[in-house]
Amino acid sequence: METESKTTTLFKDLVSGLVVFLVALPLCLGVALASNAPLMSGILAGIIGGIIVGFLSGSHTSVSGPAAGLTAVVAAQIALLDGNFESFLLVVFLAGVIQVVIGLLQGGSIAEFFPTSVIKGLLSAIGIILILKQIPHLFGHDTDPEGEMSFQQPDHENTFSELLAMTGDLHWGASVIGIASLVLLVIYGRISFFKKLNIPGPLIAVLFGTGVKFAYDQFMPGTNWQIGSSHLVQLPIAGSISEFTGFMTMADFSQLANPIVYTGAITVALVASLETLLNLEAVDKLDPQQRTSPPNRELVAQGAGNMVGGLIGAIPVTSVIIRSSVNINSGGRTKAAAIFHGFLLLFCVSMLPQILNQIPLSCLAAILILTGVKLASPHLFKEMWRGGWNEFIPFIVTTSAIVLTDLLIGILIGLGVSIAFILKNSLHRPIRRIMEKHVSGNVLRIQLANQVTFLNRGALNRVFDEIQDGEHVLIDASQTDYIDPDVRHLIRDFDEVTAPARGISVSLVGFKDDYEFEDKVQYVDYSNRDVQEKMTPSQALQLMLDGNERFQSGRQISRNLGRQVSSTAGGQFPIAVVLSCIDSRTPAELIFDMGLGDIFSVRVAGNVTSPQVLGSMEYGCSQAGSKLLLVVGHTRCGAVTAAVD
Repeated sequence: METESKTTTLFKDLVSGLVVFLVALPLCLGVALASNAPLMSGILAGIIGGIIVGFLSGSHTSVSGPAAGLTAVVAAQIALLDGNFESFLLVVFLAGVIQVVIGLLQGGSIAEFFPTSVIKGLLSAIGIILILKQIPHLFGHDTDPEGEMSFQQPDHENTFSELLAMTGDLHWGASVIGIASLVLLVIYGRISFFKKLNIPGPLIAVLFGTGVKFAYDQFMPGTNWQIGSSHLVQLPIAGSISEFTGFMTMADFSQLANPIVYTGAITVALVASLETLLNLEAVDKLDPQQRTSPPNRELVAQGAGNMVGGLIGAIPVTSVIIRSSVNINSGGRTKAAAIFHGFLLLFCVSMLPQILNQIPLSCLAAILILTGVKLASPHLFKEMWRGGWNEFIPFIVTTSAIVLTDLLIGILIGLGVSIAFILKNSLHRPIRRIMEKHVSGNVLRIQLANQVTFLNRGALNRVFDEIQDGEHVLIDASQTDYIDPDVRHLIRDFDEVTAPARGISVSLVGFKDDYEFEDKVQYVDYSNRDVQEKMTPSQALQLMLDGNERFQSGRQISRNLGRQVSSTAGGQFPIAVVLSCIDSRTPAELIFDMGLGDIFSVRVAGNVTSPQVLGSMEYGCSQAGSKLLLVVGHTRCGAVTAAVD
């Protein structure tokens, strides 16, 4: 990857921060409105998410602010406190304290347990919701607050019925701006002239939309084309800095004795932390440089932000996918973009609210629709489909559940489906059964999984029941980290009671010392005198052919070579003499999947025999007792070619 100069990176971050600021502005207001909180509390949350969380976070691309996924929680907590917003700010402050503690206790590692299918389902769902929610705003139907993400809307419509309702409430002026902005964004990156400008398309779209709005005011005043305030960004206007600071509210610490405050703080902290961790994981997957964000540091940063928010009058903040994806798509490289967007919010809202209130919502909707298309791209659905049912079903369920409910409920449903698939696979595939053909006979290897829980007990018991009387069985725990006590009892009963009664020979290997199982091997996995004497030439040939087939298919027998060294130290009783070339790529023991002591290997360049070579082969047959003489042929011998040349 070509390294950018610091100046280039900073420029891209500043431009991206400007675009994120323009998109975040109506979202901050919309989330506050949907949460039944003062409008300025959403703006303050955006400022805190950019400046405070941005400085403290370890993420390069994540942008924080008021979260649409928390609107229902915030509204419910305010209602429980009889609509007292100052009491709710105490909830926000205490939730921040809890988040800091969770981060310091390394609780952010829980994010590692969320399946990729759920994370990608979250991304696609946010994309689909953005498209569906912003289509009405694109055509000037602005009854639902910007940033509201739930299926059931505050205007008593749902995501789909809102699309029908907008057909009778189109604003032609806003529609032209919205559609033209969308077309501009689509073609912007495909025209060389625009590429040379090195300015993100979303910024051009905002400038274009605002310019057309002023043209309506100038040339079409009083007509249906002129865009009223309900179709524009609507910031609370502060006449001065002191008036702006007057919007800030302090938490009511006299409510510390109210138990509702503490239950609310725990609820907000847990939901906000979960949403942050999931969004952080999702944003990292969108990062072109695939950088990883530290989840524990992020929780501390979010907690600090919410503590400050509780002290100045902001609703809770989390990492937000919409802002973050806009940041990435606009070329943001480092967290400077998030910080700059926070300072822009602070400066412009306090000093330039009248100018910002001229931006049409329809051009911002075009930006968000294109962001949604990128999040819910067809490529993502194809990728998950190719992953099989185990990936696709949790992915599509997560996507559908989030779209049809809300962020938190949808994630929990998707997680539940993923867990169900994990349990299904665990129930049906806790072990692998491998029939191994050793020189002394067949052995059924039962290889236990990495984690064997009580859920696997029934499946393992069925495997034991299916073993034929008189068979040799090897229970292999060498790849296992944990075995549930119930399963250990089952194995012990089978080894000590069931198997002896049925004439089954049981071998055990790989069990941890604290499981109180001793390794024991009850079968012969190498050629000894007894095996050699009973072996016929045709049987020896078949063993060699079977071994070569295992080698070619990658199903070699797992062997304890250290134990075989000790077992064969007293003498060798090979079943075959193998004549092969000295080629380093064809060791006979490997290509025939044989153990130590199973074959007598004679190697010479080009298989060119001599009296000495024939003497070695004769010794292997007449003295060592081999039943088979096997010559390994090959083409393009390097040694012969070198000798001829």
